Amino acid sequence: MQLKIMPKKKCLSAGRVPLILFLCQMISALEVPLDLVQPPTITQQSPKDYIIDPRENIVIQCEAKGKPPPSFSWTRNGTHFDIDKDPLVTMKPGSGTLIINIMSEGKAETYEGVYQCTARNERGAAISNNIVVRPSRSPLWTKEKLEPITLQNGQPLVLPCRPPIGLPPAIIFWMDNSFQRLPQSERVSQGLNGDLYFSNVLPEDTREDYICYARFNHTQTIQQKQPISLKVISVDELNDTIAANLSDTEFYGAKSSKERPPTFLTPEGNASRKEELRGNVLSLECIAEGLPTPLIYWIKEDGTLPANRTFYRNFQKTLQIIQVSEADSGNYQCIAKNTLGIIRHTISVTVKAAPYWIMAPRNLVLSPGEDGTLICRANGNPKPRISWLTNGVPTEIAPDDPSRRIDGDTIIFSNVQERSSAVYQCNASNEYGYLLANAFVNVLAELPRILTPANTLYQVIANRPAFLDCAFFGSPLPTIEWFKGAKGSALHEDIYVIHENGTLEIPVAQKDNSGTYTCVARNKLGVAKNEVHLEIKDPTRILKQPEYAVVQRGGRVSFECKVKHDHTLIATVTWLKDNGELPNDERFTVDKDHLVVTDVRDSDGGIYTCVANTTLDEVSASAVLSVVAPTPTPAPIYDVPSPPFDLELTDQLDKSVQLSWTPGDDNNSPITKFIIEYEDAMHEAGLWHHQAEVSGTQTTAQLKLSPYVNYSFRVMAENSIGRSLPSEASEQYQTKAAEPDKNPTAVEGLGSEPDNLVITWKPLNGFESNGPGLQYKVSWRQKDGDDEWTSVVVANVSKYIVSGTPTFVPYLIKVQALNVMGFAPEPAVVTGHSGEDLPMVAPGNVRVNVVNSTLAEVHWDPVPLKSIRGRLQGYRIYYWKAQSASQRNRRHLEKKILTFQGSKTHGMLPGLEPFSHYALNVRVVNGKGEGPASPDRAFSTPEGVPSAPSSLKIVNPTLDSLTLEWDPPSRPNGILTEYTLKYQPINSTHELGPLIDLKIPANKTRWTLKNLNFSTRYKFYFYAQTSVGPGSQITEEGVTTVDEGKMAGILPPDVGAGKVQAVNPRISNLTAAAAETSANISWKYEGPEHVNFYVEYGVAGSKEEWRKEIVNGSRSFFGLKGLMPGTAYKVRVGAEGHSGFVSSEAVFETGPAMASRQVDIATQGWFIGLMCAVALLILILLIVCFIRRNKGGKYPVKEKEDAHADPEIQPMKEDDGTFGEYSDAEDHKPLKKGSRTPSDRTVKKEDSDDSLVDYGEGVNGQFNEDGSFIGQYSAFAILNHKQVGYLTTLDEKLGHLQVLHPLLPLHPHFSLCPKTICANSPKLACFTTCLLVTGPLVPALHP
Repeated sequence: MQLKIMPKKKCLSAGRVPLILFLCQMISALEVPLDLVQPPTITQQSPKDYIIDPRENIVIQCEAKGKPPPSFSWTRNGTHFDIDKDPLVTMKPGSGTLIINIMSEGKAETYEGVYQCTARNERGAAISNNIVVRPSRSPLWTKEKLEPITLQNGQPLVLPCRPPIGLPPAIIFWMDNSFQRLPQSERVSQGLNGDLYFSNVLPEDTREDYICYARFNHTQTIQQKQPISLKVISVDELNDTIAANLSDTEFYGAKSSKERPPTFLTPEGNASRKEELRGNVLSLECIAEGLPTPLIYWIKEDGTLPANRTFYRNFQKTLQIIQVSEADSGNYQCIAKNTLGIIRHTISVTVKAAPYWIMAPRNLVLSPGEDGTLICRANGNPKPRISWLTNGVPTEIAPDDPSRRIDGDTIIFSNVQERSSAVYQCNASNEYGYLLANAFVNVLAELPRILTPANTLYQVIANRPAFLDCAFFGSPLPTIEWFKGAKGSALHEDIYVIHENGTLEIPVAQKDNSGTYTCVARNKLGVAKNEVHLEIKDPTRILKQPEYAVVQRGGRVSFECKVKHDHTLIATVTWLKDNGELPNDERFTVDKDHLVVTDVRDSDGGIYTCVANTTLDEVSASAVLSVVAPTPTPAPIYDVPSPPFDLELTDQLDKSVQLSWTPGDDNNSPITKFIIEYEDAMHEAGLWHHQAEVSGTQTTAQLKLSPYVNYSFRVMAENSIGRSLPSEASEQYQTKAAEPDKNPTAVEGLGSEPDNLVITWKPLNGFESNGPGLQYKVSWRQKDGDDEWTSVVVANVSKYIVSGTPTFVPYLIKVQALNVMGFAPEPAVVTGHSGEDLPMVAPGNVRVNVVNSTLAEVHWDPVPLKSIRGRLQGYRIYYWKAQSASQRNRRHLEKKILTFQGSKTHGMLPGLEPFSHYALNVRVVNGKGEGPASPDRAFSTPEGVPSAPSSLKIVNPTLDSLTLEWDPPSRPNGILTEYTLKYQPINSTHELGPLIDLKIPANKTRWTLKNLNFSTRYKFYFYAQTSVGPGSQITEEGVTTVDEGKMAGILPPDVGAGKVQAVNPRISNLTAAAAETSANISWKYEGPEHVNFYVEYGVAGSKEEWRKEIVNGSRSFFGLKGLMPGTAYKVRVGAEGHSGFVSSEAVFETGPAMASRQVDIATQGWFIGLMCAVALLILILLIVCFIRRNKGGKYPVKEKEDAHADPEIQPMKEDDGTFGEYSDAEDHKPLKKGSRTPSDRTVKKEDSDDSLVDYGEGVNGQFNEDGSFIGQYSAFAILNHKQVGYLTTLDEKLGHLQVLHPLLPLHPHFSLCPKTICANSPKLACFTTCLLVTGPLVPALHP
């Protein structure tokens, strides 16, 4: 018995791609070999809605085949497109594909339009779809000023996103500044329009970075909205002004945070409508506010929700039904409920449909004299109109053909001849789209030919399906027969399946199926034969699998993996750890059958997998390695059970079998249960799946089986320690094929475009197929229409797109599984929906009522529901400030947007600026986007109170006056009438004095206050006024200067005291007064009080580090000592604790050393003569003194010394400046003999900073008033030590100072001169240096 072609079997189960990919593309008519004459066939074209990247060249595809090769032409917007006239447009050689070079020059927008390609040869012309070319758009967000939102705890909130309208539409998501998605919950969630909804706000919602992002996938760009700041506080903390301004809006009002029943944020009202296209995803949304947070529930009023196609998103706030069909039309109700109440909203859903194929026309190959038909059947809602074209021209005006007759959706051909060859186009269209199909009629007379290469070798693993190819062609259409062996009989249909493309299928190949097969093709013109060869290979098996191992740390473990495979194939074995490569470590070694790990570490624990594969199959087995700490002492042996053994299958039925086994050793821990696993050698060889579990006391189990599975079983035992290794596998048992017992799950109908319906589902796996030839019957129809179901059978896919559906129409959808044995049970019907389109009409009669200077109310008339073309989301007001009433030339400001949900026809505009001109327009919004804008409406706000003056400064302080300078308010909010200045003094205890009020004309920006108290701090309050009233005030403080005449001689004045402190502290006027080894540094400081200064100095021009001296207190002077004479120094002053707060550098030079000054004087003639006279006089005196001493004679000083053997040093009188009881008129009392020796009150010369040796011209060669020689006696000096003056004597021989008596405190600024020491204070006079020989001498006072 010969086996005929079975046209029903078109595609086989998934997972058999290498051999049967072409089976999933079968057509009833055979492909014409390209070496034969044939009309053109469009093989590739760009999509109907072609969105291009404007940054790249435009490529519009049009590929076709035919004999002779076709030529190509294009139309653009319905007229011929002459590409030769545009230098940027070229056509790909041997193709119709257009390449438009816009990267070098040109713009993508120039080439927007509708394109159609025609491929033509001598046998006909094929045309492409209308290809609508549009550049993608990813616009930026319009700039807007987002005011911070302050809201009471518990209130609802909607943060608008309002993304820019791009092409295709953007994907919206909310994140923070760190690009982390904002957490969402039943309380906080994102709506379908991208807005962020808060059912009630909590303090943890406070943040400054709520950012809406729009991702445009086509151009791979992401646009970011300005961050929104939200602060959640209690109602008592809300500012009264803000509360007043916002109380009229429904968005951010300061309402009570008490618990309240639910209210819908979206959609508004009790009912709404939605339209979806068949095959799309129907998305219904309800978001409610309330406290506590409401929960959302969904029901369908006239039926149940489809279980397999219904999904809840966004915490049940969104209901989605995939693959919608007409059956999904109806009323859906969302319910919002909390403890205080319940509300409902009804959404009426309608499913429409663009045209979809019931039977598309197929190419027809006829021999001369034969008859045939082209059938074009499509459905849709509304019903599509069918029209025919011949070679791209309407058939009504095409050349007449006597063999052709049109009968509605069918063209009937009779007694065709070669001239009847042509390409016919069928167009099915309705308001939601169109379908266009090319089908040629090719009249040929051809002998049969077999296109599959001769002697092709097929290799298949045993127990798997085998497919032998026999591609053929002939005209008339040949019949196909298969034979095994050179002289074998025709193959029978009970074992084999011959598909309509000639392929021979052996569902379960066995060893005896190996051999040579012959394919024979016959028609009335002849016969063709072809031989192919089939080899059946043994499956690869793992005979010894790796076993579970527990190894002590530092030990050794070995995993065994023994593989058996077909001897004609090459097998490779690979080891994996945790599904990844083995560590690159020499401790891991792999030989033929083993993996060995030495010196085991904790990190080595995990799952080790042995993978064995050949070119035809792959198997794997795994084992777990557990690493434990070394056991210090032997412990009792408690282990997992030993594997069960002796597995046996009995009572073998179609859908059940009984498995029995013998338990292994329980290893001192009772067995608690047995786990049974199975392997499907036909579909998933080497993979074990869970079958059943029984108690540890059972040794048999009745197992339920599925059809068309080659079962093997194994058993594992489990105790309290763990699970045993698997038993050896049982014998195999194969069940018979049957029809599928289940249908695909997760069926959805979602529209990706307004004119299509995408039907998706989760396909069955091989185990669930129940037999060979798994396919899916996809059916759909409009929910609200009377159309019959439209069906298509597909395989190896999980998606089907129905194009040309009407917009926003509900569809009923179902997907049914089938195989060669039959159909699965009737599937459940789910509802899908097609998409929306933009509104067409703008709101009318827009009216504005200005409530006050910051608030306006807007009213408008609603648009007709039919013009919305989707679900009404609400109305959106765009408003902007045109120009200020006081500044006519001001430029337009950025627009602001307020959205009012649902069908509201009025809304409040808060936060307006007083005394300003505004304009606005209104637009209607649906789920697709915004409609056109209404005409702009202008309005103005009245005057308000001004803001505070922009600045207030105190300048030019004097003893009794302060001058104020200010800048006018940045927002006058009207015409300023005057300024008000109030001020009051502040005493040293920070108490405020009486308040003085002063009015100042509005045109003034400067005012001087006179007759103030000196060195007094004043506080000022300053604000502007309009005719409405006073505005916000600005405050400042200032201080009049110090009366320096009253402060002189008491303390050194602080720089800047009594003056207004500078905003930025600084040190200036750095000066240095230098002496021979010291210098006085002074500076001027402006800045904060109580600053500690330091002085840094060093030799100018050297690289040595700065030397630092700390200034005691906050004085503005300091004395440097111990400097080198005749040296240039650099100096600067800084403030402790103020980084970078340092003055500029100053340079000074110390005076030259003493010797240098004497040399300079000695060069003068008068000085030489004077010195000679002095030397002669000294010589005479020395001779006289020597003579008198040798004679024992006395001179006045000696007499006084003898008269006063033990004199006491008396204190100086403060009233007359004399010392004790002595005065100018009294004689000098002699000093003690040891008065020149060191004592506790002695100050060494090197420790004294201000002695006469340092500042005078020296004591040698000087004379007293009475002419006594002083070379060996003391001199008086005033020593400055810690700002206290001391009367001292100088001993030139011993080199020290002896303190005689402290004087009055010295001012720090004192000067020294030869013979005279002067303290810079009115209370002290200058003392002339006096000399004595034997006793104390009271110095003469010289004021």
